[in-house]
Amino acid sequence: MGNAHSNSGGKGSGSSSPSKSKGNGANEPIQMNVGSSTVSGPGVVMRGMTRTPSGADIQDRSQTQFQPVDKLGRILSKKCEELHGIHGVTGDVFARYVFPRYPDLGHKLFRYLRFMSHAKTEHLGLVAFRQQSEKFLALLDDSVILESYVRMFGDLNESELIKPENLKNLLRTCYNLAMAHYSDGPQSCRLLNRTLDSVVQSCFFSKESLSPGYICRWLENNVPRLVPPIHKYCVHALSTSHRTIMDNSMVSNSETVVSISAINAGEASYGLELQTPILEKTNPFGKDLGVGVGLGGGIGGTSITREPGKPLTVEERERLKNQLPLLPLSEAWLLAGSLPPLYSKPQSVPAPINPNSANLTSHIFLAKLLSLVPSHWTSLYDSRLDGSGTNRFLHHVLGYRGPNLILFRCEDDLLFCVANPNEWRETHLYIGDEGSCCLQLLPKFQMLEKKPKSLYLNTHIRGYPKGLRAGSDPRKPILTVDEHFERLEYRALHHKILSIEVWGCGDQQQRDVQLDIKKWQVKEAERQRTVKMTAADWMDHPDRYLLELGGRQNYNNSST
Repeated sequence: MGNAHSNSGGKGSGSSSPSKSKGNGANEPIQMNVGSSTVSGPGVVMRGMTRTPSGADIQDRSQTQFQPVDKLGRILSKKCEELHGIHGVTGDVFARYVFPRYPDLGHKLFRYLRFMSHAKTEHLGLVAFRQQSEKFLALLDDSVILESYVRMFGDLNESELIKPENLKNLLRTCYNLAMAHYSDGPQSCRLLNRTLDSVVQSCFFSKESLSPGYICRWLENNVPRLVPPIHKYCVHALSTSHRTIMDNSMVSNSETVVSISAINAGEASYGLELQTPILEKTNPFGKDLGVGVGLGGGIGGTSITREPGKPLTVEERERLKNQLPLLPLSEAWLLAGSLPPLYSKPQSVPAPINPNSANLTSHIFLAKLLSLVPSHWTSLYDSRLDGSGTNRFLHHVLGYRGPNLILFRCEDDLLFCVANPNEWRETHLYIGDEGSCCLQLLPKFQMLEKKPKSLYLNTHIRGYPKGLRAGSDPRKPILTVDEHFERLEYRALHHKILSIEVWGCGDQQQRDVQLDIKKWQVKEAERQRTVKMTAADWMDHPDRYLLELGGRQNYNNSST
């Protein structure tokens, strides 16, 4: 029965090779010899052959359930046929039309899809492109997604080992993507290489290559929120590019072509700009540090006057290093990807104060268009501007009731960060919720500890350790700052503190509450400085006898 059926459907049973096909993986009749007979028919599975040369899985008989991918594949296939005469999808066309702003990312994604399809040709057939794109869009597990991108930026060879430059390229792409959709406009940071090198050096630890599994575990433990935005962008591009590719031959097709305004309106619909916080700019009318603004959104540059072409002296280099911002934009991006979401949680658009306002309609429209706005990190304290010492630190930090970050720059190019999700208060107990963290940022990035009840601050309670501490073990804290905020102890080594910065990560209301408390304290101090006293009270006042003992017999004893 089987032979009779196969002979009736075949064309020339004596043929010794498969029938000629276009190699695009489409649903075409497949003819193969089995013994002396030929089996043919659409989608027939042959033993030992599961894929076409262009990477289509001929065992996958399921029809596409995701129409955007099918439309995108047909559009790209038509572009390739016009440009190269190939009925399929090539890497250059894919990167040019799907990722016009990030062609390198487009080439790497296409290379990964082609690698996963085991295609023997340089292009992907239409069916193979649809199959691999739908599998890629169906990824839901965060660990699987992370490993996919780590392998995507690797060499994709048999060993599949990842080199330091591969991880650095992945991190650089994540940064460029985040900064291109930054709410304050596209940004650049001159200290980006320093930030990326700190992550790569900490991960590889002088190793030449590592397995994708190890790198994924390290990224999950230290920077778990850096890579997911790039996957969000790729999913958005694959799902919506069929609407944004303008083709003159498809002007009448309303399902494919949309207006430019619709494209621009949907450009920010995936919310990539919400993770990286906006750093509050330094007040240009405040105290002068001898530096200018321009190093990645923070304080940078220098006002050192010297002759053109003359190299910097050792003193000038040290001064310039101390004036660099502790939190450039690249470090803020890195912290937002490593700390819990509460530190960079997007803020809701506030409701209008006056419901009868004439601008109520426009406000409601903006609230629907942008239901969230990115978080703003406010500079609470900078020892280079506000003065160093315990009293200056407490004056600017206490009373802020939102999450905050404390940065310590020490000698030997060390930079540490203590993240507190709550308000700082002086106590003999350890404080902090689940979001309490302790990190080393430079020269290597490392999440030192992330545990509750791991923060301690005490400057005046007797019988208990003085200073600031970070670490869940009171007997062996990770970081110890002395009571004068001059030295920091890390791993039994003491380092001199060069500068301190404190950033508030809460909303504007929490900052306003702190400022109101400070204003009340100032008014209360002024009120207590002036004490009204009658002549009878002054005759028995202790200050009168002190003045007389000092030799001042004549004084104004009127009621003032």
